[in-house]
Amino acid sequence: MLPVRILLLLSFFLPAAAWADEPPIAPESPDKFHLFLLIGQSNMAGRGVVEDADKVVNPRVLMLNNQGQWLPAVDPLHFDKPSIVGVGLGRTFGLDYSAAHPDVTVGLIPCAVGGSAIASWEPGGFDDATKTHPYDDAMLRAHAALKVGTLKGILWHQGESDSQPDHAAVYEQKLHALIQRLRTELSSAKDGAAVIPFVAGQMGQFAERPWDDARKQVDAVHKNLPSVVPATAFANSDGLTHKGDEVHFDSASARELGHRYYKAWKDIAGD
Repeated sequence: MLPVRILLLLSFFLPAAAWADEPPIAPESPDKFHLFLLIGQSNMAGRGVVEDADKVVNPRVLMLNNQGQWLPAVDPLHFDKPSIVGVGLGRTFGLDYSAAHPDVTVGLIPCAVGGSAIASWEPGGFDDATKTHPYDDAMLRAHAALKVGTLKGILWHQGESDSQPDHAAVYEQKLHALIQRLRTELSSAKDGAAVIPFVAGQMGQFAERPWDDARKQVDAVHKNLPSVVPATAFANSDGLTHKGDEVHFDSASARELGHRYYKAWKDIAGD
């Protein structure tokens, strides 16, 4: 087996597949392994077309795969719907964070489920299309990751499935409860009263699909979040474009949204 130091050097030149027999090893100190939980529905999971640039390995940006292994963070990160998953915002966020924090390794925990309503992001919640329990599954993965790292933020992109009158009316209540639940469950003893930063992203603003009142109501919840819930931020989708389906961000827009999420996270953390 090659020493880890040599493996890390080789990763700059080898494709992700070259890591199959020698996966990256998380840093020994949790303080040097900064984790981010990626949750929500399809625009968090990513549906953009994967290009060569999305497969370039950075040895300090890892992802937790569906077998619970830490591997290079290359797109697609998520595995909710393998036949259609693609480029999302998470990898770009991780690269931005890594560039600004050269002394740590970033660990992305992808848990988004395309089409999931916010009700499925409650304990026991079920997503019928994927036959999964989004919240419960995410907590299992998050707690496993927390054994080796430190959670630095939660990234949320969701709302399309709740953009209907009955669901939109209770969306604010459910989102605020979700944030509190996540912070309570995932704050470690050593964090004490530390509040985990939470970033929510704006749904796509596409001219071909004008927003109705329900979608505007959900959007207002996201947009107003920083003014009513401490240590939260909002990443806008101004000027971003879809992949031709009037729902999902194209690859370039997903990457740009990742940059905006990092800026929003930085505004909260000041780091």
